[in-house]
Amino acid sequence: MVDEWIAAAKTELGIDLDVDTRVLLDLARDAAHGVARPAAPLTTFLVGYAAGRAGGGPEAVRAAAEKAAALAGRWAEQAAADAARTGDPDGGAAGTAGAPE
Repeated sequence: MVDEWIAAAKTELGIDLDVDTRVLLDLARDAAHGVARPAAPLTTFLVGYAAGRAGGGPEAVRAAAEKAAALAGRWAEQAAADAARTGDPDGGAAGTAGAPE
């Protein structure tokens, strides 16, 4: 179903690009869990925009996704450290208050 949707969306948008959808789905998961749920679609949009600015192509998408995933990981680690320090078990409600400084 998802593959069919992606194919239809690419056709509708006039995009002829094969990307590793698993990389983008993993990134969306990392952003949703490590930052906040709304960060998932917004982060994948920003990765696409960054990849386009870098010349496009699957390699540009992968590079941008890797950078964003690393940031989401650092963000989650900082939120966990802040939660441990303050005793807040929610860590600032999934990144809404405990953002890295």
